Amino acid sequence: METERPRRFGPEFVAEQRERYGRRQPEGRMLSYDLAVDDKYAPWRTWLDAQLALLPDKEADAFAAKLWRDQNFWPDMIELAAGAALRERGFNIEYEQRWGTLTPDWTVTDPAGSPIALVEVLTHSPPKETFSRMKAWHALVERVKDIPVPLVLTVAGHRDRPLEAPDAQTAKKIAQDLRRWLMSPLHMISFPSHGYTFLVMADHRTRRAMQAPGMAACLVPPSQMARIVSAQPLVAGIEKKVSKYRELTQETGLPLIVAAGAHKFTGLEVRQLDDLLRGANSIRVQFDFGDSFIHEPIEMQPDRPPRWTMPDDLAGVLWVDNTFPFVAQWRPNPHALIPAPAAFSPST
Repeated sequence: METERPRRFGPEFVAEQRERYGRRQPEGRMLSYDLAVDDKYAPWRTWLDAQLALLPDKEADAFAAKLWRDQNFWPDMIELAAGAALRERGFNIEYEQRWGTLTPDWTVTDPAGSPIALVEVLTHSPPKETFSRMKAWHALVERVKDIPVPLVLTVAGHRDRPLEAPDAQTAKKIAQDLRRWLMSPLHMISFPSHGYTFLVMADHRTRRAMQAPGMAACLVPPSQMARIVSAQPLVAGIEKKVSKYRELTQETGLPLIVAAGAHKFTGLEVRQLDDLLRGANSIRVQFDFGDSFIHEPIEMQPDRPPRWTMPDDLAGVLWVDNTFPFVAQWRPNPHALIPAPAAFSPST
């Protein structure tokens, strides 16, 4: 009789994470900390347990060991969600089955165990330095919270480039300067400190200084997520996957599917992929209150919007949403040399 596997991310895991990271300042925690401990994300953790239970122990252990790291969390979630989407379509799948020198993320098999498709997973992610910059700014945010003056501050940035975050020592000195300025009787609205200029934010309706909730100052820093949201970097990655697997698909006669998703910070959704597939003339920009720089100048051609045609060696793209329960949507390639199995065809 097969015994039920113990939960990897159950109450013991939550208690361990709270004990290990709970007393740290937020900038000293992994960015996925809330997902690891908050009760509202318990369904996520239950889902993760269920997905890892379907993998061999060795692979499940490797997944669990690195899952919660900042650079791994969303790529690993999209990879597991892609596997779940394949199972929901009635497929049997093998994880990282070796094909010569290549190991596609999922190999789809028929009931007899014969391979019928290869699936590679691609997650569009922000630049690696994004995470360290976010944590560096957050360190200053936490220091500003200790100033007992309930004003909302932001930092003046550049129009032509991102604003670099202060290091830990500089952040400490900045917080000391801000405390002196804010608690002085001068009632200033601009505060220079160590190469940065901090500004008191105003309520656009009353034109008076914006009041922070509670009794402490609040800093709204550059979000590190300001950008033009486009699927073009994603499809460039898809084409690299196709090039990598072209010879294998030709030799085996198996269709190649790319399961694609996006890190939360990118803002990318399936509609941007659909816009690119049909050549829709649209643009989306994401930014926050603390952002002065969004993107380097780009050339727009309203009469010639970008359009992407899937390579012939690609059977289609399985888009995996990054919101629980991670719904997947199928975008077939009508010109594929080797079409995907029929079970992919209904869009969900």
